[in-house]
Amino acid sequence: MAKRFIIVVGALIFVIGLLAFLKMQQFKAMGAMMKGPPPEAVTTLTLQKQSWPQSLSSVGSLAAVQGVTVSADLPGVVERIGFESGSAVKAGDLLVQINVQQEQAQLRSAEARREMMQVSLTRAEDLLKTQTNSQSQLDSAKMDFRQADASVAEVKAMIERKTIRAPFDGVVGIRQVNVGQYVNSGAPIVSLQSLDPIYVNFAVPQLNLAKLKVGTPVKIRTDATGGTEFDGTINAINSVVDEATRNISVQATIQNPGNRLRPGMFASVQVILPQIDDLVSAPASAIAYAPYGNSVFVVEEKPGADGKPAKTVRQQFVKLGPSRGDLVAIVEGVKAGEEVVSSGVFKLRNGAGVLVNNSVQPGAEQKPKPADT
Repeated sequence: MAKRFIIVVGALIFVIGLLAFLKMQQFKAMGAMMKGPPPEAVTTLTLQKQSWPQSLSSVGSLAAVQGVTVSADLPGVVERIGFESGSAVKAGDLLVQINVQQEQAQLRSAEARREMMQVSLTRAEDLLKTQTNSQSQLDSAKMDFRQADASVAEVKAMIERKTIRAPFDGVVGIRQVNVGQYVNSGAPIVSLQSLDPIYVNFAVPQLNLAKLKVGTPVKIRTDATGGTEFDGTINAINSVVDEATRNISVQATIQNPGNRLRPGMFASVQVILPQIDDLVSAPASAIAYAPYGNSVFVVEEKPGADGKPAKTVRQQFVKLGPSRGDLVAIVEGVKAGEEVVSSGVFKLRNGAGVLVNNSVQPGAEQKPKPADT
């Protein structure tokens, strides 16, 4: 009996001790929870003022400064073609000569009649001097000569209208006529485009109208030129705003050396605006984006639960400006000199403790150059 009693008491003591140990562990865990979760590892940066280039982006369409489809003024048979498709021509160069044999015959007849009227006019002037002719006969001779001279000019004009020349310097397209072909009045012959300089037409929202003026620099890029930038300036701003889109049309003149840009191309347009000085910016990874407002986490040092200094974060809502590369401008909410979290914001909350480790910082450049681009 004594031995059994000792075993029961020992077992009871073991159970009581085990329960006490488990309770102590529970109290320790509760104490740790009361102290808060462990600090989160983050990287930080100190905000600084910097110069911030401004620009407006848009998509535009290229158009020739001068561009026409040269067409036949009068009907006839094509006698000669004076250009090669795709070649450059100068103003006044012969493009197409339509047969003018009939007009040339009419011209010789008109010139002969004019010579006869010239002789008659001279004779009438001489006779009037000797009083053997009247003034009315001289006036009639003058009128006949003028009519004959006008007939010559009319035939010459008809011949000139069948001699089709380039109205300005440019590059011709693919010809649409052949030698011996009969063309009607108004039939297209070839496209002629002036390519250097060239226009780019684009639109910007009306809220940016105050930032634009004639002479503002512009840069464009197209896929067809391998990303090469072409420089130009704004030459015209439309006088009305589109009621459907509330955008305003803008036209810029672009220098086009080598005629690499062609009318009809799409282009990425960047309007270069005056830069802003003393602007605060931060990497995009430092911004906590949310529907109710964007924010950053400002690092502050406060006494911890053990009385020692500890770093915590304060969620600060901010007003963002334009972005450039990896950076985002911050217009309101923070100022230069404040330390903000640059990565790891997704796991933070207001008042959370942080452990700063800046041995590796995320990349943040105004003009990033990814390795695969």
